Amino acid sequence: MLRNIPTEPPGFVGRADEPALIAHALAARRLVTLTGPGGVGKSRLALRTAHRTPPSGSDGVCWTDLWPLRDDRLLTAAVADAVDLADHSGGSPEETLTTWLADRRLLLVLDSCEHLLPAAQALVRRLLAECPGLTVLTTSRQPLGLDGEYAYQVRPLPPDSDGLALFADRAAAAGAPLLLPGDRAAARSLTRRLDGLPLALELAAAQLRHLPVGQVERELVHRLDLPSGDRATRPARHRTLRTTVGWSHELATPAERLLWARMSVLCGPVDTETVAEVCGGGAALPSGAVPGVLAALAAKSVVIREPGPDGGVRHRMLDTVREYGAMWLAELGETHTLAERHARHFLGRVRRIRREWFGPDQLDGYRTVERSYADLCAALDHLLGTRPHQALELAAGLGFHWACCGHLHDAGAHLSRALRHAPDDAPARPAALWALGVVRALQGDHEAAELLAGDCGQAAAAVGDADDRLRTAYLRGLVHLLCGRPSAARAEAERALCRPGGGLGPRMMCRLVRIFALTGLGLLDQARAEAGRLLVVCGRHGEFWTRSYLDYQLALIALLQGRPADAAGHARAMLGAKQRIGDSFGTALGLDLLAASLAAHGEGLRAARVYGAGLTYWRAVGHPQRGTPELGPVRERCERTTRELVGDELYEKTVAGAADGEPAVLLAEALEPG
Repeated sequence: MLRNIPTEPPGFVGRADEPALIAHALAARRLVTLTGPGGVGKSRLALRTAHRTPPSGSDGVCWTDLWPLRDDRLLTAAVADAVDLADHSGGSPEETLTTWLADRRLLLVLDSCEHLLPAAQALVRRLLAECPGLTVLTTSRQPLGLDGEYAYQVRPLPPDSDGLALFADRAAAAGAPLLLPGDRAAARSLTRRLDGLPLALELAAAQLRHLPVGQVERELVHRLDLPSGDRATRPARHRTLRTTVGWSHELATPAERLLWARMSVLCGPVDTETVAEVCGGGAALPSGAVPGVLAALAAKSVVIREPGPDGGVRHRMLDTVREYGAMWLAELGETHTLAERHARHFLGRVRRIRREWFGPDQLDGYRTVERSYADLCAALDHLLGTRPHQALELAAGLGFHWACCGHLHDAGAHLSRALRHAPDDAPARPAALWALGVVRALQGDHEAAELLAGDCGQAAAAVGDADDRLRTAYLRGLVHLLCGRPSAARAEAERALCRPGGGLGPRMMCRLVRIFALTGLGLLDQARAEAGRLLVVCGRHGEFWTRSYLDYQLALIALLQGRPADAAGHARAMLGAKQRIGDSFGTALGLDLLAASLAAHGEGLRAARVYGAGLTYWRAVGHPQRGTPELGPVRERCERTTRELVGDELYEKTVAGAADGEPAVLLAEALEPG
């Protein structure tokens, strides 16, 4: 099973035997590092190896892009995402990650470690020590330096064979096939001058859209300052690449050079709108001209275009190219200006996501937060040093989304840091305290969550915002529910709802607390009626998060009222919504309810398999089964009924088999009715 692995692009040239050699090394060693200078093709070779030679008898291959990370604090979170761990525990992220991987047989690929080397060394050392079934493949400009590491040096392509073939392939893609003998001779000379370095060859070939190959060869030889046939004086490969990148920069138009420099501020792959808003502006590069300039840079292989998860196109630069752009951005004196624009853009996105939370754009908001994680963290870091009150606003706006998507540790750390830096009278303080309280509640630290709810209430009273007041009531009610106090939760929600004001989203949260409380008090008909009414409102507004927990309550109520078929339908509706949001905690809850519904309906084997799938998701959130107290008897009844239906031996075998399965596959299977 390949997880989170980029699609392998077409046009892999040469290195026919190397993936098999690396696979052989991975079979003998638990840590293999592909080393070599920038632009030599380490990442491309690692991707080829991951796609073509996944280890047999294992749980699969997981890929982690480290190049977007500007801060080693994000390393563990990036690896956790790659292995589908959505940590809700209160332990350290490293501890939870090693526990999750302890009994798995995985190949973990860490691409581009060099800028996070000390942190990567520490994490890989711990993972290999505590996870005996784990094998790690890394790419880095230098080895990690750990015991037992096998460092495989990725060399440039042989200039007269594979190097020439790569250049010819890219020349044809640029619309300049090497048809004439003179063109082939110039290309052969050029590949020798460039030492067969893949990125340098691709940048040179991209210029054939505008220049004949002979001119490309002459100009690069001149810049490299090489006598025509003197191989002994050839410069180091890093100089070869830097010279080629610099020459590509010289040949770019002023607008292309400016966009190249400005794009260096962006961390991850981004859409065209983001590039235009962050990098456009001024007479030299108006925002309306950015799409055309971006396309020109892509044609010159300066920018890589790749399909986005939403079907659109996203843009990024390779490390070496981005480093060159950052150098020129500093020369232009725009480094701080672009960091400001970058932070302003992503703060604006978070404001829009928060405004549109209860509505048809909610899913887009969750996806944006997940896709832009590295850029959002970079914006937060910048604002902490320049405008702490806006850093607090950004962290507060992201906290709930991060909590739902499994970034609880990072959300807690970012919110705590922003609260320390921001002034006490910052307008976003109540929202930040609320988001941090939700994080602590989901981590199981109910005492801390209750204290934060008190602080949030005081801050909300000082600000006088109705939405903050409603969110405070939601947090207090949530803690009451999790601690088995449904009467207190109901009273809290009703006190908040009897006061006028507040947006639809925060009011719906409080009404949701009241429904949970009614169910916990055994007032099932009343809870069912109100949940049905709210479900209609959510459908009218195209909202998913509240709707998913309404379906959860309706499934639980149907189960308690002896309507297992209805319960299964609502549980599947909840799971479908949680799958779209990316909420592993909610998915685990939904699978438990679906298993109980199937058991009550007499489908013993399916119930056992779905229950095992739920255990897999509970492991993925880093702690045993949780939820409100009324779920405990439901789970016990599910296990008892299922054992009676299929027998103890088959039950245990089926649950254990599902618990060791692939979460996404198990969820897809559970969502299939019948």
